[in-house]
Amino acid sequence: MNNSHISRRSVLKGLAAGSAVSSVSFARAKPGGAAPDIVVVGAGVFGSWTAWNLQRKGHKVLLLDAWGAAHSRASSGGETRLIRTEYAGNAFYTGWAWESLAEWQALSHRHESPIFHPVGALYLYPEDVPKIDTSIAIQRALNIPIEKLTTPAMAKSWPQINFDGIAVGVLQPTMGALMARRSVQTIVGEFVNAGGRFRRFAVDAPRSDKVRLDTVFGTGGEKLPADRFIFACGPWLPKLFPDAVGARITPTRQDVFFFAPAAGDSRFDGTHLPAWVDLSTPDHHYGFPDIESRGFKIALDAHGPKIDPDTNDRRITDEALADVRTYLARRFPDIAPRPLAESRVCQYENSGNGEFLIDRHPHWENVWIVGGGSGHGFKHGPAVGRYVANLALGEAKAESRFALISHPLP
Repeated sequence: MNNSHISRRSVLKGLAAGSAVSSVSFARAKPGGAAPDIVVVGAGVFGSWTAWNLQRKGHKVLLLDAWGAAHSRASSGGETRLIRTEYAGNAFYTGWAWESLAEWQALSHRHESPIFHPVGALYLYPEDVPKIDTSIAIQRALNIPIEKLTTPAMAKSWPQINFDGIAVGVLQPTMGALMARRSVQTIVGEFVNAGGRFRRFAVDAPRSDKVRLDTVFGTGGEKLPADRFIFACGPWLPKLFPDAVGARITPTRQDVFFFAPAAGDSRFDGTHLPAWVDLSTPDHHYGFPDIESRGFKIALDAHGPKIDPDTNDRRITDEALADVRTYLARRFPDIAPRPLAESRVCQYENSGNGEFLIDRHPHWENVWIVGGGSGHGFKHGPAVGRYVANLALGEAKAESRFALISHPLP
């Protein structure tokens, strides 16, 4: 291993050291000037990359999370996330995803355990419509490898898939799977090892009658002062900011399934099958090959029922399992009867129009709100973190698409 790599032991040590910062040591350090310049609340993918970027710009940053980085109930928790630049002709998100991929690859190269698995990404379309060619043209202009495939060509390459009802496919051979929980915890580990501070700390809903927020309070009453505050709390944003955010973000329940291939069957691992998105069904099923021996993953991109992230039980239902087996029987027939190896219930934090919500608080000039990942935000973590850091420091122009005013209440 060369000197540019950071060991997993070092990352975990950094995380442990950061999480061990006590309220007493913080209070003692405050008179000496150790109070942070910036507090980032929420150690998911948006918050961790934001803190990482701010720290590298020379700022004293305190990163907080009520349960820990990429915890089991976070939208950034779990195993895998798809990184893609296929955005149906949306040049903005295509560009941000491509920019972010380079950062994910660099992060993966810096560490022993891979963050990114370049298994490729395959999109299945029921019709060959013009926006597919528009999207391909945008990506080729950015030198993104991409290929349009006929159904016979796909059937020859991936006989384990039944392509009935599919008119055309799009393959992105350099895309693939990001290891969600590990990548966020790795970024936080880098942040701590470089001098940032991380605490497990539950923040109460902010309150102030001034034009600036001077302090956040913990649920136990402890005060944390700073010059600036960034809240990247995903599905908890509506609770922290019922007036500013409220129903502009809706958490929804999303079921995830992992099926065990037959013993010795390599057709469903990452060397023989890409990640995939099936746009021929109303639920927009998507999934991953068997990565790191966790099983063949399948989930639904269609928004599930509304949930409360604090009280929702994370158990799949028998009905959901039966429905996904019915889909598999048609598209991946050899996986359909296989045992369920693992399951998860996570959540999307959906905005009304699918755009991210990144804006200054309407009343406090030194507070920024970051959320609305809407099921596609994880891949953009590096670009979002850089943008939010620059925005909070007055070094970036605000994107109108992310503004609160662009997210009217339903």
